[in-house]
Amino acid sequence: MKAVVYHGAFDVRVENVEDPTIQHPLDAIIRITTANICGSDLHPYEGRAEMDSGMVIGHENMGIVEEVGAGVERIKVGDRVSVPFNLACGSCRNCNDGYTSACLRANPSGMPGAGYGYPMMGPYWGGQAELLRVPWADFNLLELPQGTEHENDFTMLSDIFPTGYHGTELAQVSPGKSVVVFGAGPVGIMAAHSAMLRGASQVFVVDKESDRLALAERYGATAIDFSKVDVEEAVLDLTDGFGADCGVEAVGYQAHDAAGDEHPEMVLDNLVRTVRATGHIGVVGVYNPVDPHAATDEAKKGRIAFDFGTAFTKGISIGTGQCPVKKYNRELRDLIIRGRATPGDIVSHEVSLDDAPDAYDKFDKRVDGYTKVLLRPSA
Repeated sequence: MKAVVYHGAFDVRVENVEDPTIQHPLDAIIRITTANICGSDLHPYEGRAEMDSGMVIGHENMGIVEEVGAGVERIKVGDRVSVPFNLACGSCRNCNDGYTSACLRANPSGMPGAGYGYPMMGPYWGGQAELLRVPWADFNLLELPQGTEHENDFTMLSDIFPTGYHGTELAQVSPGKSVVVFGAGPVGIMAAHSAMLRGASQVFVVDKESDRLALAERYGATAIDFSKVDVEEAVLDLTDGFGADCGVEAVGYQAHDAAGDEHPEMVLDNLVRTVRATGHIGVVGVYNPVDPHAATDEAKKGRIAFDFGTAFTKGISIGTGQCPVKKYNRELRDLIIRGRATPGDIVSHEVSLDDAPDAYDKFDKRVDGYTKVLLRPSA
């Protein structure tokens, strides 16, 4: 099959590799119809997260079931499915508690949590390819309506739509609350969209990229350009001096100031300043335990020195961690089907698999408004 293969920093190639096969009775093989390039894919692409050369990339996948193992009972050949980026066994303690993002059996390294085509998430090839093997298929796969309707919306169910929603869950967004989201990338936009779906009275999205802020406004949020205004003053002014009830961190360890300098603590500090006392923060931006290229010596070891003292004094609760996609994807799918949710509106480019290396380069450089890139293996 044809696949996007990682060979090192800034070096991904489209190559012919061995087709995946059924290895265990609970496996399924999916023919990929759409795979997305995620902002998290840029971490190994930029050399900020270690990945083995030869790995097929891609954890945001959907497609049609082509083959199933002898033990698969629910999923059938021909089913249209979304593949959560979490790869989970469905029977360990964490899976039974709903934390499929921290499966205790799927990752051979012994670390909690496994996924497709990503550093430290196990040996599983990703889906930026023509075919994908899915272990524990009955448990992991989400069935979708047959056909091609909502393809761009449904492809967001594997990661960024549930992850954005997870950010609002961690931040305890509920009807009438005010919400500040830092980061107008795909996850930040999905967090803003999710906050609206949960009944927020005000949603603010903070970024400095004009095209991304314009997209946030299309979803009904109030855009705040931190390169032009003081974010704390802006949020306080818009919330009658109280600050936001809830905050979502959708940037992660590569936060940059208006001049382009990296400050891994910057967004956490701003959230502590802009969220009111006794408010709540959800952190879904990625922070790595090791980052050799970090801006500070402490951050290289995963230690981020943010204003925890003020957070403690204000009594702000902070929730963190990867999204357990299965906790949300069924309901989010139904919101799409009923016309309530439109996550596919963030798509900026749709290209063939052969164009993936060029798309990675442009997405990494934010060229030509590259916001969300979809790969079509059949194109």
